[in-house]
Amino acid sequence: MKAVIGKGFAGGAVAAPPSKSYTIRALFAAAMAGGRSVIRNPLAADDSEAAADVLSRLGAGIERGANAWTVAGGNLEPPHQKLDCRQSAATLRFLAPVCAALEGVSRITFAPGLARRPMAPLFEAFSQLGVASKLADNYFTIQGTGGRFKSNAVTLPGNVSSQFVSGLLLAAPLAEAGLEIRLTTPAESKDYLRMTLDCLRRFGIEVTPNAELTGFRVSRQEYRPADYTVEGDWSSASYFLGLGALAGQVNVSGLSEASLQADRFILHCLRRMGAAISTDSKTITVSRSRLKAIDVDLNEAIDLLPTVACLAAAAEGTSVITGLGRARLKESDRISTVAGNLKRTGIAVVEGTDCMTVTGGLPHGAVVDSCDDHRVAMAFAMLGAACGDMVVLGAECVNKTYPGFWEDFRNAGGKVDLQIE
Repeated sequence: MKAVIGKGFAGGAVAAPPSKSYTIRALFAAAMAGGRSVIRNPLAADDSEAAADVLSRLGAGIERGANAWTVAGGNLEPPHQKLDCRQSAATLRFLAPVCAALEGVSRITFAPGLARRPMAPLFEAFSQLGVASKLADNYFTIQGTGGRFKSNAVTLPGNVSSQFVSGLLLAAPLAEAGLEIRLTTPAESKDYLRMTLDCLRRFGIEVTPNAELTGFRVSRQEYRPADYTVEGDWSSASYFLGLGALAGQVNVSGLSEASLQADRFILHCLRRMGAAISTDSKTITVSRSRLKAIDVDLNEAIDLLPTVACLAAAAEGTSVITGLGRARLKESDRISTVAGNLKRTGIAVVEGTDCMTVTGGLPHGAVVDSCDDHRVAMAFAMLGAACGDMVVLGAECVNKTYPGFWEDFRNAGGKVDLQIE
């Protein structure tokens, strides 16, 4: 499917969709808690459905309601059938350590696109713990130990993906002797680790981290059921905050400025670029502004790259965006994908190994390829509202995290015609 984006003055209101990251974390915690948990305002999207599906196969009872999911957890065990993580990296990286702590053999599959993303830190961690595992193409086999690890300590790098650490933290309470997790390099994406610790606490698990978040001690504990409300997603909201700055005035509700989510950093970026922003207890309003270039390090908020780069394309001056190394390992090589698409709109972009410079100006419409990357599709829809005549190929990829994006885009005043390719 392709989305044809027209130029126009955006004016409207949207509610931020539920956080994907918190929904998946809460599902895993609830599945391991004996009793019934309620997850309110969950995200219903491909990634969260993948997590719910594999946890159901492990034995969790998940009842989906319109605004809440009820999870009957505890007593998980590997099933005879395969556990399909689909395209969800978080589901895969959380599931594998949990399966390592269960008793029996787990067989995990995932979409071929995930095979290009790092997995080595998990294998090394499993080796230290005495967990037999094998990966062949997109098929993963794990011989779970029932929490009887040969070591109560594991080391892994902190600069590849925080999801490996989060997965071990989720599994750690199941370890008979507890678990100490030590990072051999400084932690990146620290806010995502804080999100994991916050979610664990809400389900009764206490973790002792050091100040730098490079060491964690977790004793043997029991998850407790919880009534958990998922907050709004700053990553998904960034496209509408940017839409207001580029093409009109947009009100976004359901966001907390006190959130632990890393992508709340988008407000800092917009303010530095000169966007007109007003906030109250319920909404954030961003209005069309004359934007200026920005020098910014996105290492701790890597998912904002497409949003910030597209904002920079319409700003005055040359923006320098750094800290992007891990962006090459997302759903697409986001540095190359974003740079190539911006060049199609007439914008000068210089691509580095882990950085990008964008010389803003007057981008024009173009046919851009999402490369099946949801964040690329949504960011270029935002830019398309400012310049018009933008065609986004593979527009259906937004279903990964935001199935309602195109409807909300219209509600915010965007003009889009969805066409079957």
